[in-house]
Amino acid sequence: MNKINPAPVFTRRLLPALSVSASILLSACSTAPLSPYSEDTPPLILLPASQAGIADERGRFREIFCEVLEARGQTLPDYRPCEQALTRVGAEPEGSGSSVNLGRSESGLVAMVVPGVGWDCFDNWLKREHSAKKHIRQFGFEMVIPKVDAMSSSATNARQIRDAIMAMDADGDAARIVLIGYSKGAPDILEAVVAYPEIRGRIAAVIAAAGAVGGSPLANAATQSQLELLKHWPDAECVSGDGGAVESLRPATRKAWLAQNQLPDDFPYYSLITYPDPERISSALSSSYNKLSRVDARNDSQVLFYDQVIPGSALIAYVNADHWALAVPIARTHPTIGSMFVDQNDFPREALLEAIMRFVEEELAAAAR
Repeated sequence: MNKINPAPVFTRRLLPALSVSASILLSACSTAPLSPYSEDTPPLILLPASQAGIADERGRFREIFCEVLEARGQTLPDYRPCEQALTRVGAEPEGSGSSVNLGRSESGLVAMVVPGVGWDCFDNWLKREHSAKKHIRQFGFEMVIPKVDAMSSSATNARQIRDAIMAMDADGDAARIVLIGYSKGAPDILEAVVAYPEIRGRIAAVIAAAGAVGGSPLANAATQSQLELLKHWPDAECVSGDGGAVESLRPATRKAWLAQNQLPDDFPYYSLITYPDPERISSALSSSYNKLSRVDARNDSQVLFYDQVIPGSALIAYVNADHWALAVPIARTHPTIGSMFVDQNDFPREALLEAIMRFVEEELAAAAR
């Protein structure tokens, strides 16, 4: 029997579609401005985080993440030393020096992770082992991924997030849901907490993880029809929805929404930023990284580092991982593709999720005191 080399098939058919799902990119040789001239924008300003009402809590988060990472060590996949997993940007604050609880949690916190654009289209293909969920469950935390449309607008997905939260059993007056928005999942969450006040009492915290809070310039030249290619992905179970995903990712859309909507102060907000060394960008993402670098080289191949910050949030980490490496474990279940195209996909995601939950638990306990 003749063996078929999977690389040409993947390159010709699958890689372009997957690239569209995460980067919404067009040809890398395009010379059109990624951020075109426009007068239809709210007044904007770029400031240091300390002058923009952003608390810098990287020091304590680093302590927690490093303790978790070293304690779990090689028992988890994709281990990397802490100094290689997090990026030091500017003057990072010192940690508190307090001990880190690595035992079983009694807080009952649940991580509700809202995925990014196109997720349903390739979720089955990923053949995930749900290792992050299994890992944090050992320590008393839970994890759920709500059903949201792969190609719908943030407004539609916000309603689906609301329904998922209201369908969960309420634990009295306890707020125990930690909403984590990956990529487009972040603006979906922000629209949900603004539009549906009935869910706020159940939310303990909101976290943007590589979140497209301010959108991405890559979406400016993209079309929804490009995203529709993902419906042909192997084992895809996604539909067009309201067809508004790309529009929801455009910077003008996101900035206008942020200008017009005040985030509720019922719970804390945190921002975890992907800020990879250029050598940590997978080859499949190098084209979109280079294209976005025409605006700013400090990007994760999909989103600029400053567009990942929730206004008024606490900054908890700069992570040395590209956009896919943070949350999409392609190389684990597709090693051939990983070695050839997604060659920087390794990251200790399980340890990162545990550290996030322990950090939030500690913050909530401190606030209660």
